[in-house]
Amino acid sequence: MSMKSYRLLASAITATVLGSSLHASIALVATASLSGTASDLSGLTGNLENGVAANLLGGMGSGLAWAGGNTFLALPDRGPNATTWKSSVDDTTSYIPRFNTVTLDLSYTNGSYSLTPTLTGTTLLYSTTALNYASASSTNGNIAGDALLNNAAGKYYFSGRSDNYSTGNSLNSNNARLDPEGIRVSKDGTKVYVSDEYGPYVYEFDRSTGARTHTFNLPTNLAVTNLSPLSNTEISNNTVGRIANKGMEGLAITPDGTKLYGFMQSPLEQDSTGGAGKGSINRVVTIDIATGATTELAYNNKVGTKTYNSSEMLAINDHQFLVLERDGSGLGNGDSTAFKSIYMVDYSSASDITSLSGETTIATYAPSKSLFLDLKSVLNSNGITDANIPAKLEGMAFGSDIEVNGTTFHTLLVANDNDFVQGVAGDNKWFAFTFTNADLTTLGVTGGFTNQQFTSGAIPEPSSYAAIVGALGLGLAAYRRRRSAC
Repeated sequence: MSMKSYRLLASAITATVLGSSLHASIALVATASLSGTASDLSGLTGNLENGVAANLLGGMGSGLAWAGGNTFLALPDRGPNATTWKSSVDDTTSYIPRFNTVTLDLSYTNGSYSLTPTLTGTTLLYSTTALNYASASSTNGNIAGDALLNNAAGKYYFSGRSDNYSTGNSLNSNNARLDPEGIRVSKDGTKVYVSDEYGPYVYEFDRSTGARTHTFNLPTNLAVTNLSPLSNTEISNNTVGRIANKGMEGLAITPDGTKLYGFMQSPLEQDSTGGAGKGSINRVVTIDIATGATTELAYNNKVGTKTYNSSEMLAINDHQFLVLERDGSGLGNGDSTAFKSIYMVDYSSASDITSLSGETTIATYAPSKSLFLDLKSVLNSNGITDANIPAKLEGMAFGSDIEVNGTTFHTLLVANDNDFVQGVAGDNKWFAFTFTNADLTTLGVTGGFTNQQFTSGAIPEPSSYAAIVGALGLGLAAYRRRRSAC
């Protein structure tokens, strides 16, 4: 990182300390923010088609993955498209999809927690084989934007632009368009799994280079056959498949690193009731990482009489999962949020619904769910008003355990997506929560908690561990980071 970039980022960081050291339930203990107006560490130069800098840090909370220790991967989506520049491509640009590496240092001293974020790297995503881009002479205009300008032999960058596709259905993995929404790290720490909304796709990338190393073949009932750069047109021209901009929004990995669970944000076309994408049943696609075998599970998104979009999925153990559900209201939407909650669902006895369709048919296969955390209420109780709760809380990850005065606390971090419009939707934010095994038992978690297990050497040690312990003045007996949960 250049000294210039470091100073920009350091000046953009704020942290808020909340709560106390000991508590008897899930609690918000710290928040932090990082401005998106600085440059990322991609090294890109120049501007996108809409005039936005190609290296704008922007939003980075569409997905959040723990990589061990205090290291996390923060995922932007398809880039800046919230401001008008070309309606024929839904205002998307040739922004190169990427993930940012950040450290999120959660520490405890003098009875309070603090959270400090630092950007340490940016990795661009590309294919080693040629991808399908729209023609420069197409009705949608020249696409000689950021992605194509940086292409070279053996390095073809993915793009956020909605017209970068060719013939075939939406599962064509040669298409350049990519809208990343979920991210997880492999057990050995060398690979990254990313889920997307355009395909939907689930790709494996080399964590150090950003090169795509594997494509998982997803069930064809998720695909749409009539493609369009306009999301509303694509929705209206199909009766089967994912809803445009509501594809595979969330991604979980089991603690042993053997399976992925991809969460569709809304009902498929064939499962919708009352309009495309509307209804009470979402699908979860399971992927065996070693074999590529898939199944589909049902999830009931109804709360009371209302249904909500789902933003993220996270594994508590090998069969119980957290699901982040929310409305679209709050900071960034110009109104006040009404609903942001995390639910727990158990798939230990779930049945495969791949061959079934229709809400009435698949609804009977959706397990019951229980409330894990009412995010809105907890944020309200810590002085964050409904109008200032980010509209798009989308990223969710467990972090390292913290031990304080003999009590082990598990950590949960929730991140927002500000759609690259910081002036409207605010900074990149992280909300840090702590909880105990006793909390999980009270909430009905029967399988216990197991954080993701990494192989030896996959987890980097905090770079200043000795300095942290010395600064806290607590000693190893009072403060200790652990590699995995008890």
